[in-house]
Amino acid sequence: MMVTRAVSPFLPLCQRLLPDLPALPGRLTGISLTLLKATALEIAILAGHLLLYPYGIAQERRSGPAIPSPKTPGAAGCPESTELQTASPTPQLPTRGSPPVVLLHGFIDNRSVFLLLRRSLAQHGRHQVVSLNYSPLTCDIRTGAELLGRHIEEICARTGSEQVDVVGHSLGGLIARYYVQRLGGDARVRMLVTLGTPHAGTRVVPLANAHPIVRQMRPGSAVIEELALPSPGCRTRFVSFWSDLDRVMDPLETACLDHPDLSVQNVRVSGIGHLALPVHPAVATGIRQALDTTVPTAEKDSRADGLTVA
Repeated sequence: MMVTRAVSPFLPLCQRLLPDLPALPGRLTGISLTLLKATALEIAILAGHLLLYPYGIAQERRSGPAIPSPKTPGAAGCPESTELQTASPTPQLPTRGSPPVVLLHGFIDNRSVFLLLRRSLAQHGRHQVVSLNYSPLTCDIRTGAELLGRHIEEICARTGSEQVDVVGHSLGGLIARYYVQRLGGDARVRMLVTLGTPHAGTRVVPLANAHPIVRQMRPGSAVIEELALPSPGCRTRFVSFWSDLDRVMDPLETACLDHPDLSVQNVRVSGIGHLALPVHPAVATGIRQALDTTVPTAEKDSRADGLTVA
């Protein structure tokens, strides 16, 4: 497996949200304060998302004909990770010849969660962005992956692109990974970016086991075991963003992707929780930089210490 090394940290979220807050003594107090602020941010994001949720229930409308894009050729524990802390985004030049971006939401959610990320991508030259919905009644990750594959085939036919990039939040990342590894989706997905995805399964909220798809996200489930099987020659590159305050991931390191056959970059996010991953501007910057990467991970690692997110 190929990963990048740590880079210089950025300002923590608490310094950006409350810069005038007096410093509190003690390491434990500092950690508690950071957790408190991250929790408050999660609650604020949840409230805003509940207001936007009705907007995202229906599938996305396509206005007007698509502009074809240039064709792109095919392309135990937590591993060492690139460090990402919250910072203000830096504008980037539009990327030419970029494949379409497919956004896939998490469990009991819809495409409205990507409203800010989609706007950020569009502002930086990614105009072919598609947000997909899958039913909250979906009870099988494999079924969701098959549906995703049909959508991607339609997108490629409509845009003239041979490949797409996929960004999946939480369960959405697991569905996309199953499509890539188990259904031959590596021929269509150039890069898969996951945000808080339980790659090794999560033990959070045992009572949620009543839902079949939650049982599939548990450590040791048949789906998790399938994803751990060999995937020789997988052409998709993976970037996995995981947060040190993500309370949906138990253990936290389950959001790191560790597979010997996959080209992986794990990016650690400090100071925010699970719901903030698809919303926070610093993460959006990291996603854009990952999608703009054209050099294979092995070549990039030989020349630089890691991904710089600013």
